[in-house]
Amino acid sequence: MLSSSARALSAINADLHCHSTVSDGWLAPEAVVLRALANGVELLALTDHDEVGGIDAAARVAAVHGLRFVAGVEISVSFAGETIHIVGLGIDHRDPTLVAGLEQLRAGRDARARRIGEALERVGIVDALAGAHRFARNPALVSRAHFARHLVASGVMPDVRTVFDHYLVRGKPGYVEHAWAALEDAVGWIRAAGGIAVVAHPARYRLSTADLGLLFDRFIAAGGEAVEVVSGAHTEDEMRRFASLARQRGLLASRASDFHGEKESPVDLGRCNPLPADLEPVWSRLV
Repeated sequence: MLSSSARALSAINADLHCHSTVSDGWLAPEAVVLRALANGVELLALTDHDEVGGIDAAARVAAVHGLRFVAGVEISVSFAGETIHIVGLGIDHRDPTLVAGLEQLRAGRDARARRIGEALERVGIVDALAGAHRFARNPALVSRAHFARHLVASGVMPDVRTVFDHYLVRGKPGYVEHAWAALEDAVGWIRAAGGIAVVAHPARYRLSTADLGLLFDRFIAAGGEAVEVVSGAHTEDEMRRFASLARQRGLLASRASDFHGEKESPVDLGRCNPLPADLEPVWSRLV
């Protein structure tokens, strides 16, 4: 049972997973911070995909406005045929081990983007890579979301979710296999940088019960410490499921919108459900 002070801490409006234009968000890092402030966020982490280039700008604006800010990252991992995301919170974003690992992943992203463009060309979508680049503010990080935005802007599909369903997920013509980081490597980079590793939006992964159990076995064995119980991608039933997992596994609990932009994210910054009151919030280790 958490103490009254711990319960008060868990009630903080914390949002510990969101994105800026440094990866696949719609807002610049500074604008992400200002939107979080306007929405009443009290503790914010910027966690761009495989990239930490927005942290300094976001931290400066947060400091000016008195918003508690956490340096973060979201690392892409290959596991059991799925792409898994591991968030790092409270990192030293200049740590050489982390920086080198992320540089390697971004180089792989560039090659994947070229292959996605070629795959879409084969089904009649011309200049897809050039179109994706027009939506990527960071030319070193072109993601599937940027291709999806190009297809929406071109009138091929009505929205980003439909593009993914028809073109960019496994079995569809624009999907390409890609090897990301190993789970143990990603957790190791985060720990080397002094951070806490968190399994992001676990309900999104198409894993069997056995593979999900193995994911958490290996994650914990590698030094992972937390799970996103509350996520913009989670239903209330999924939130309850992963709250139970956090209790059973002794994991810290995180709360996050996974905000990318107003038109694409089901939950705005700071507007996701509160954590169940009996869970220890991951931010008890960050504030």
